[in-house]
Amino acid sequence: MVKIRLRRMGAKKAPFYRIVVADSRYPRNGRFIEEIGYYNPISEPVALKVDAEKAKKWLGNGAQPTDTVKALLKKANVID
Repeated sequence: MVKIRLRRMGAKKAPFYRIVVADSRYPRNGRFIEEIGYYNPISEPVALKVDAEKAKKWLGNGAQPTDTVKALLKKANVID
């Protein structure tokens, strides 16, 4: 199954996440199909950028977002 999930980047105690489309069998920071945005919870204000067209395309093709990504997509007004 294809999932839209977070890929952790950044240093220890300073997380930075990329929002990626990946097969659910791949490891969290492993291989992915496409990068569709990023999320930085440390910066002030919180940095969130999502390519809405790519996200809607993947959701339309049946990709399942994780709970965290679903909340981020709602915050970015990509889904209702």
